[in-house]
Amino acid sequence: MMRMTLLLALLAIFPLLPWPPTAGATDAEDQPVDDAVAEIEEDEISDFDRDHWAYDRIVRPAVPVVVQTDWPRTGIDRFILARLEKDSLQPAPPADRSSLIRRLCWDLTGLPPTVDQVQDFVNDPRPDAYSRLVDSLLASPEFGKRWGQFWLDLARYADTDGYEHDKIRDQAWKYRDWVIDAINRDMPYDTFIRWQLAGDQVESGGEQATLATAFCLSGPDMPDINSMDERRHVLLNEITSTVGAVMLGLQFGCAQCHDHKYDAISQADFYRLRAFFDSAIRLEQNKSVSVLASHRDYPQTHLMLRGDWRRPGAPLEPAFPRVINDAGTAPSPDASPRTELADWMTDRSNPLTARVIVNRIWQQHFGTGLTATPSDFGVMGDSPTHPELLDYLSDELMRENWSTKRIHRMIVMSSVYRVSGTRPKQGFDRESWDRALAADPDNQLLSRFPRRRLDAEAIRDGLLAVSDSLNHEMGGPGVRPALPVEMVKTLKSGQWKETPSKADHERRSIYIFARRNLRFPFFATFDRPTADQPCARRNQSTTAIQSLVLLNSAFVMKTSERLASVVSAGQPDLRSQIDSLYMRLYSRHPDGEEVTGATEFLASGATLKDLCRAMVNSNEFLYVD
Repeated sequence: MMRMTLLLALLAIFPLLPWPPTAGATDAEDQPVDDAVAEIEEDEISDFDRDHWAYDRIVRPAVPVVVQTDWPRTGIDRFILARLEKDSLQPAPPADRSSLIRRLCWDLTGLPPTVDQVQDFVNDPRPDAYSRLVDSLLASPEFGKRWGQFWLDLARYADTDGYEHDKIRDQAWKYRDWVIDAINRDMPYDTFIRWQLAGDQVESGGEQATLATAFCLSGPDMPDINSMDERRHVLLNEITSTVGAVMLGLQFGCAQCHDHKYDAISQADFYRLRAFFDSAIRLEQNKSVSVLASHRDYPQTHLMLRGDWRRPGAPLEPAFPRVINDAGTAPSPDASPRTELADWMTDRSNPLTARVIVNRIWQQHFGTGLTATPSDFGVMGDSPTHPELLDYLSDELMRENWSTKRIHRMIVMSSVYRVSGTRPKQGFDRESWDRALAADPDNQLLSRFPRRRLDAEAIRDGLLAVSDSLNHEMGGPGVRPALPVEMVKTLKSGQWKETPSKADHERRSIYIFARRNLRFPFFATFDRPTADQPCARRNQSTTAIQSLVLLNSAFVMKTSERLASVVSAGQPDLRSQIDSLYMRLYSRHPDGEEVTGATEFLASGATLKDLCRAMVNSNEFLYVD
């Protein structure tokens, strides 16, 4: 009796959806539209709905006046310093040169500086030494390999479909290479967006522009599902949610089944945005779909009742989200819907596109964006700590032909980027540091540089780099290094076919084959996300497994052995070898106490390889100040 009561209560809350579908009506287009829901009911967008910082037009603010006029190097610094001075706080002193080059190289290229780079920069007396270094790193091919991964996280990129069979997408890597190339060439961000939404309709773009539309289809898919209409519904909803979150910074996915609970996004708004893509997908059973292509033989778009693909409701036409379309701009019926969407998305009047990408760039440089919810600029997202600075950078991006490298350069050239990340040892600077730490423990005001742990790819690439093992080759299909023997025993035959070339195993991590249902173990250990949905900000865990991997894994054993071999071959005496290790791993010379400790460790019977393993396990290697 109790079970029956519970079942009836659940049915009252969650009524059963029709299953199986009515005989003879297995697909959505065969289902009759319910006359009772043929009209859309939704609230009008009010001035109150639009009264939100993210929906205001981007207007370039005046640069603030500050008291400490000798500190700012860029307009960025004046916004930061004005906020600090408001709270009677001081910025930290500048970072020393060895710390600064280490920070900059890891940040822009995902690799540590070489010993020669450190020595050249530290000893360069020219006033433009730092700007020269910045420009050389921005121009490096390694820049795109580093920053391309952040976009691939958002694009939920993988080389397989996911779900049960996780079939390989033979051509997926071409989109990954397109992203790296576009970032290295500093493709204007508006073009970068346009090609990924409607590149197949850009006459001057050719095959590369069409390839860019793989962004929309890089998420998981189930080609072998029985109903292609169900598959199509799931894909279109996933595309809509991704475009809304990644490019507009709004959680459109919450409105698939009902009106958004907090933001002024109705269920009809969701399906109107989805309608832009309705004619862009043609599916075949058991075949992955890789790029968008316009077709004209699909039925009328409908709102799907409660998000159920079998229950079409009122018909809908493509339309821009009402809450950020206060001018009431409508797509032209004579143009391609996706081209119209791309035009609207990159129009200067759009209040979100520039803000969202500038905030993402800031986040990757400082660990946290100016707003800490990079894919949620809605009313439940965090307000920006420096709203005027966000608008200043957004306006700068559009003024400078949407050049993202221009924004990177502005940020890393600023004084706030160059402040120290470690507590001064004595004097007024230490007192000022402690006062700022007490007043702003989360460092939202950026009085000091935030300490950040290297991500999974940077740790792996860094270990290869310091041991002179890294293969810098670019492009091509994903490579599959050897997996741990104990893991291979648990896999199905052919699930991870090791790449024959051992040299390929040591390529940069962005080129490692990305299987959706089997993350490369080293990456999984250090918090690389799954590719099931866009990842705007990675988790950062601290686990015992991470330390065990860095001490005992075959990969670390091998790179430590190579590092020891390189150091011993290049330096004849023990003191020089210890110095070389410190320079390679930490970009600085050891002090006397550190030399003594390393010497005593080796004298106790440990080998140089053991010292290498110990040093790559230190926080000084894994974290950047």
